[in-house]
Amino acid sequence: MSKILPAQLSEAIQAVLTTRKERKFKESIDLQVNLKNYDPQKDKRFSGSVRLPHVCRPRMTVCLLCDLVHEDVAKKNNVPTMNQEELKKLNKNKKLVKKMCNQYDAFLCSESIIKLVPRLVGPHMHRMGKFPTSAP
Repeated sequence: MSKILPAQLSEAIQAVLTTRKERKFKESIDLQVNLKNYDPQKDKRFSGSVRLPHVCRPRMTVCLLCDLVHEDVAKKNNVPTMNQEELKKLNKNKKLVKKMCNQYDAFLCSESIIKLVPRLVGPHMHRMGKFPTSAP
């Protein structure tokens, strides 16, 4: 297995950037990594998240679906929250859930409530691609 040094990777990216045609809009560069002799279905060792060095979306709005313990902490930090009772009021109403999903870019959820979210809200958040991730 060959390892690529960070300096080599930076050189390759700079070479691509210098040979590109100048455009009047922002462009992105995609990096594709192929792993030899690795079956992603069988081996799940590479799961996890990566913290980026810069903010992807500076005006990203996040809502915390939480229990009473996390709600107090979130309100002190001015983070919008919804507790279990507020989720029950949505009552799987598609229009209300869609309105809530359009209001926020992402959702975080307390571990005690994350199993209840599909039952309280229905499949609508998942269809919109905004199913909450568990908050630490």
